[in-house]
Amino acid sequence: MAGILDVPKPRINCDMLLQHVNKPVCFLGRVEKVHPTGKTFTVSDGEGKTATVELNEPLDEELSGIVEVIGMVSNKGAIMATTYNILREDRGVPFDLELYNEALKVIHDFPQHYPFEVAASG
Repeated sequence: MAGILDVPKPRINCDMLLQHVNKPVCFLGRVEKVHPTGKTFTVSDGEGKTATVELNEPLDEELSGIVEVIGMVSNKGAIMATTYNILREDRGVPFDLELYNEALKVIHDFPQHYPFEVAASG
């Protein structure tokens, strides 16, 4: 069976979390708070709603700004992270999370025009 990094993953926001329970997802948001243990953190989407991200291992670096998380959505709606990437905003152009959120809505409203998920052949 293919690993989570090898399969197509829908990009989602907080409103879409519970529709993707036990499925691999890609979530992009702004880091709001890191738990003192370093094993969880919260991120906000383009609408200001927050999601919890849980890690297998504590963070070994400072986490702030925009982060892309790949993982599975738990029954509680938390994202069980497999990996994450920090998007650096050091080029003077801040990432427009609200515009990104609007693009997500378009992609999900018109899946026939944005076929990112590949059907399994069988």
